[in-house]
Amino acid sequence: MTQYFDAAETRTNDARDADLARALPAALARARCAPGMAAHLASFGEVVDRAGLAALPVLRKSDLGAAQKAEPPFGGLTPAPAHSFGYVFQSPGPIYEPGGLALDWWRMGRFLHACGVGPGDIVHNCFAYHLTPAGMMFESGARAVGAAVLPAGTGQTELQVRAAVDIGTTVYSGTPDYLKVILDRADSMGERLAITRAAVGGGALFPSLRQEYAARGIATLQCYATADLGNIAYESPAMEGMIVDEGVIVEIVRPGTGNPVPDGEVGEVVVTTLNPDYPLIRFATGDLSAVLPGPSPCGRTNMRIKGWMGRADQTTKIKGMFVRPEQVAGLVAAHPEIARARVIASREGEMDVMTVRLESPAADPARYQGAVVAALKMKAIIEIVPPGSLPNDGKVIEDLRKYD
Repeated sequence: MTQYFDAAETRTNDARDADLARALPAALARARCAPGMAAHLASFGEVVDRAGLAALPVLRKSDLGAAQKAEPPFGGLTPAPAHSFGYVFQSPGPIYEPGGLALDWWRMGRFLHACGVGPGDIVHNCFAYHLTPAGMMFESGARAVGAAVLPAGTGQTELQVRAAVDIGTTVYSGTPDYLKVILDRADSMGERLAITRAAVGGGALFPSLRQEYAARGIATLQCYATADLGNIAYESPAMEGMIVDEGVIVEIVRPGTGNPVPDGEVGEVVVTTLNPDYPLIRFATGDLSAVLPGPSPCGRTNMRIKGWMGRADQTTKIKGMFVRPEQVAGLVAAHPEIARARVIASREGEMDVMTVRLESPAADPARYQGAVVAALKMKAIIEIVPPGSLPNDGKVIEDLRKYD
């Protein structure tokens, strides 16, 4: 019988919606205590459900970086000053993130529990502890499930093997491929490790690598987390998609917009976190995913997503000019009969070619030439295609040019 982290994981949809109606106004009220977020949400009233949330503006990583430059370190997006937090981290960019001392502040415990980690385990934590928060994120999750931690980080692989053998670490946490480095070094040293579970993130877990670990007796599950938001979604032993964490609200929107797409359609992952210390509202991750139908076979009832399916920021330079997803979205918005659009960059001889494919019932491509020039700032080959014929991959800009 499955043991769940808490009762929230198996709530009915009605119960989750009722809880959201209470939690969302509280999160927005807390967010408005942060001057940067208050300015971002200034013209919007109370929001109690997903429909209301979808009307709020999206906060992008570029907005976060610009705000932090103007008002370091957190851009006025935290209700409390930097010195009130337990940690201040720096991620590439640089982007600064706060870290709290509360138990499981990043909500990683739910994922580790799904991996079967608990009291009696020692987690060999190979996520970085230097400047970035990943090491502390997983360490706090391990504490939440009662496990001990070896704060290993990366590097000095022979010493890591020695420590794993002497201490008897039972769980690996880190990027998917670094575990293989440790296992291969252990083989060369003639040592056998006691690791039987791996909780991974921060990179692609390829099926072949998961199978290689399984052949060694190591069950491997992955999560989807970021330094800004903490845990977003995670695998359970059912391994059918990723289950959205109970401490966030996930929307899948059309790239370049904040408009939710129908379930099953690929779009950009936008996350609202209910963390009162750092309440990011509709934060665009830049990642693509899609909603899976129904609950997980493991019994957890929250929304499921397919996992990482590529990047949503598809900005591409064509004929020396940048074309952005927001421009493509504007073209579609200006013509309600257009269901979807896709810009394709290719080459003909030594010249860039831009083709715009439009899902539309119209027969004459020429009717859209002026709209394309107005939205994309250059002429294009326009092709009308049947509704529903463009690929469901979240791309609105596709670059077919070869660079090697």
